[in-house]
Amino acid sequence: MNKKQKIVFAVLLVLLAASSRLIKHPYNFTPIAAMSIFAGAYLCRRWAVVLPLAAMLASDFFIGFYDWQVMASVYASIAVSFFVGRYLSKKIKWYSVVFGALLSSVIFFIITNFAVWIFFNWYPHTFAGLASCFTMALPFFRNTLAGDLLYSGVLFGGYEAVSLYFDRKFLVGVKVEN
Repeated sequence: MNKKQKIVFAVLLVLLAASSRLIKHPYNFTPIAAMSIFAGAYLCRRWAVVLPLAAMLASDFFIGFYDWQVMASVYASIAVSFFVGRYLSKKIKWYSVVFGALLSSVIFFIITNFAVWIFFNWYPHTFAGLASCFTMALPFFRNTLAGDLLYSGVLFGGYEAVSLYFDRKFLVGVKVEN
């Protein structure tokens, strides 16, 4: 594939990942952080952060908006995942993708649950209340982690497999002289 085709394919993968939010799924088991990491790794800086946020906004339009403070924390987490992807873009290996997914999951967990603790009165605004908030969110973290790992593998692996297939397909029959 040429560079333009690779960009178009990457954009299509991001849009497909965003649209998958519209399908019924377990809580927090979504491709959103993986989509942002992937976009940060493969798309130009200008589009890499805007595309996942715009896709998230479009899918939120259909799913329904929620409390703006928590929504802002979710969007901030997605933006931070872009920077994880940007860092990965220097050397994409399977273990760096796994690390990026783990890091994004932890960042999402901390930012969004801190927002829930600070902006709602569900937990006392003490250290014990924060600890309780984080403890109660652990089942959601499991789903976030599983989704980020799975979808990162699908997005990065799928992109690399298709790129490799097309690169090799067009090299078949090319005579290399020594």
